[in-house]
Amino acid sequence: MKQVVQNYKSGELALLDVPVPGCKPGGVLVRSAYSLISTGTELMKVSEAGMSMVGKARSRPDQVAKVMQSVATNGVPATYRKVMGKLDSWTPLGYSLCGVVEQVGAGIDDVAVGDLVACAGNEHALHAELNWVPKNLYAPVPEGLAPRHAAFGTVGSIALQGVRRGEPQLGDVTLVIGLGLIGQLVVQLLAASGARVVGVDPDPARCELAERLGAAVCGDPASAAVEAAVAELTGGHGVDQVYLAAGGGSNQPVELAARLCRDRGRVVDIGKCRLDLPWNAYYEKELDVRFSRSYGPGRYDPEYELEGRDYPIGYVRWTERRNLACFLDLAARGSVDVEPLITRTAEFDDAVGTYQSLKDGELKAVAVLFRYPESEDKGETEDAPEAVVPSVAVPATSGKRNPARGTNAPVRLAFVGAGNYATSMLLPHLSGRDGVTLSTVVTTTALSAANAKRKFGFAEATTDLDAVLGDKSVDAVFVVTRHSSHAELTRKALLSGKAVFVEKPLALTEEDLAGVLAAVEESGNDRLQVGFNRRFAPLLQEARKRFGARSGPASLRYLVNAGRLDHGSWYLQQDTEGSRFAGEGGHFIDTASWLLGADPVSAYAVGTSGNEDLQIVLRYPDGSTATLSYVTTGAAGFPKETLDMVADGKALRLDDFVRASVYANSAGRKKWVSSRLPKARDKGQNAELASFVRAVRTGGPMPVPLESLAATTAATLAVRTSLAGGVPVALTGALAGAR
Repeated sequence: MKQVVQNYKSGELALLDVPVPGCKPGGVLVRSAYSLISTGTELMKVSEAGMSMVGKARSRPDQVAKVMQSVATNGVPATYRKVMGKLDSWTPLGYSLCGVVEQVGAGIDDVAVGDLVACAGNEHALHAELNWVPKNLYAPVPEGLAPRHAAFGTVGSIALQGVRRGEPQLGDVTLVIGLGLIGQLVVQLLAASGARVVGVDPDPARCELAERLGAAVCGDPASAAVEAAVAELTGGHGVDQVYLAAGGGSNQPVELAARLCRDRGRVVDIGKCRLDLPWNAYYEKELDVRFSRSYGPGRYDPEYELEGRDYPIGYVRWTERRNLACFLDLAARGSVDVEPLITRTAEFDDAVGTYQSLKDGELKAVAVLFRYPESEDKGETEDAPEAVVPSVAVPATSGKRNPARGTNAPVRLAFVGAGNYATSMLLPHLSGRDGVTLSTVVTTTALSAANAKRKFGFAEATTDLDAVLGDKSVDAVFVVTRHSSHAELTRKALLSGKAVFVEKPLALTEEDLAGVLAAVEESGNDRLQVGFNRRFAPLLQEARKRFGARSGPASLRYLVNAGRLDHGSWYLQQDTEGSRFAGEGGHFIDTASWLLGADPVSAYAVGTSGNEDLQIVLRYPDGSTATLSYVTTGAAGFPKETLDMVADGKALRLDDFVRASVYANSAGRKKWVSSRLPKARDKGQNAELASFVRAVRTGGPMPVPLESLAATTAATLAVRTSLAGGVPVALTGALAGAR
C-alpha cells in the first residue's frame, strides 16, 4: 500500500510503498476514502523538517534537553546514533480521515466490515491507503453524512473541545482570533451554541468566509472595526470568552485577548501561538487562561487510546471518542457546514505535489482533502496479515533444530519489532556485518518496517509473522517487541525451529517462563539467547580477568540509578507490561551472577513506599551475596550504574562502564585501573551479537546456557513475590545452583 511520509532530517516528502498494517485485537483495519490535511499543524511539521539542525533545535528546546540528558547517561556516540536514527527516518503525516472498515479485530462488536467510520490520531489516521485504528479513536459515520465531510471529524473534535473549555452560554459574546481551519469550525460551533461571534484574521477572504458561516463581524486585528463591534455587542464590557486559534511567533493574539476580554473573562488557547502574557493586563482583569488539549479527555492516555478503556460517562461526559461522534452528528444535522472550507480535493497519488504547493504558498487553502482510489481488488486486505500478537498461528514443525549449515554461509536473520532499542543498539551492529544477511523485518505498523528496511538493508519488510516463522531460509529470529509479547513470540519461534535472540525480559510471569521451557522440551530446540549484554562489556570482562579466581565467598553491591520515566512511557503500563524492574532487572541479576560464577538460590526484596526504590539481596550456593539497589528517585546527573565486588582481600570497582579498577592486598595498593576512559560506554551489545551470530553459524553452544537464562528470569520474578510476601523466596530445582 502507499503512505505519505517525510524525512525529518532532510525534509524530503514521499509517497512510499509500505506493508499493510496488521489488524490487531481491539481495533479495525480501515481503507481510507478521504483524509484531511491540517493546514496548520501538518504544515508546521513540514516546515520544521526543512530547517537546519540549529533551527530544529531552536524550535524544540524540550527535545534538546532530552538529548543532553541522554549524553550524560549513555555517552555521545550512543546518543548521536539514537538521535540521527530518529531524524533520518520516514515519519508519518495526517491525523483525520474517513474510510471503510476492511477487517475487524478481536473484541470489536460495534462496527462490521463495510461500515463507514471517521478516524482520529497521528499514529492511526494517517495519510495512507490502510490504517489500523483502535476502538476509542474511531466513530461510525451517521447516515447521510458524506465521507468527504466525515473526514473533518478529528479537527472538528479539536475545535469542539476548545469550545467546551470556554463554557459558552446562550447570549455570550465571543472572540475567535485566527480564522484558519480550526478557527472557522470554532466560529460555527459557537454560533450553533447560541453565542454571538466576532472573528479576527488578517486575511479578508477568511473574514468573509467566517461571516458567511455565522460570525457577526470579522476584521483585521489592527482594525478599529473589531474593537467597535465588541464595544457595541457587549455594551463596552468586553467579550465573555476569547478563543486563540492562531499560530506563529507573534504575541499580538494574547495582547488583543486581554484588551477585548471583559473582567474575569476566559481565554482559551487552542492553537500554538506565543503566550507571553502581559501580566498587568491579565492580573487587573483576573482573566481565566485555559488550555484545550487536542480532541478531549483520553488524549495521550495509552490505556484509553490503545487499550480501549473508556472513561465512565458519569465522570467524564465528553471524551475523545464522544467528541468525535458529537461533531459527526452536528455535521450530519447541518449545524456545522464543512463544505465551504474545502479549498481543494487532490488525488492521493498527487500528495507530494500538493504538500509542496502548500509549503511554497502556491496553494492558499483553509482545508485540503486527499481522495483515495477505489480498489476493486480486495485480495490485498481480505488476506491481510495478522498482527504480531500471541494469537499468530505456529507453522508446522518437526520440533528439531535447523539442520547443520555450512560455516561459510551467511546467517539469515529476521527481526520481529523495530523500535528504538532495536534500531539504535542492535541493528547498527548487525547491518553490514560480514556473514550476516538481514532477511526480513516484521512490525505491526507499516512505516516502522519500511524505515528499518531502508536504513539497515533488510531484504523484505512485512507485518506477517507467519511467513517469517515458516521461512526455512531464516536461521534466527530476534524478538524486540514490547515486554508482554516476548515469551509467546519466543515460544512460537522455538517451536518453528529457529534460533532466538529475545530482548529482556524473557518472561513476565512464572507461567510464561514455564511455557518457554516447555517449548524447548517439546521441540528439542534450545537455541536461545536473552539480551543480557552487560556480561559481554569489554571493560567488565577485563576487570573480571584482573580480579582473578577467588577461594572464599564474595560480597557484591550494584547501584542502578534508573531515574524517572517520562509521562506516557509504555514502561509505566504495569498491568500489561509488568513492573519496570521485571522489565530490566534481569540485566543486573545476570551481571552479578556472572561475576559470582553461580545462579542465586534465594531472593529477598524490600521497597520504599510505592516500591519506587528497591533493595534486593541475592544469596548464592557458596555463601556469596549480591545486593542490588534499584532506585528511581536519584539525581539525573549521577552515574547510572556503579558496582563493587570484594573477596579474598581484593576489590573490583566499575563506574558506569567508563572506568574500572581492581585493588589487592591489605595495603590497599591499586593493582589495576583502566588506562583511559573509553570513547563510549560499551555495555557489550556488539560482543554479545557477535557471539550469538557465531553460535548460529557454527552450531556451537549459545553464549549463555539456557539454565542460566532461566535462573536469572526466575530470580527477577521472585523479586515481585518477595515484595508481596515480605519474606525471602527460595529458588530451588533445576533453575538454581552452581554453573
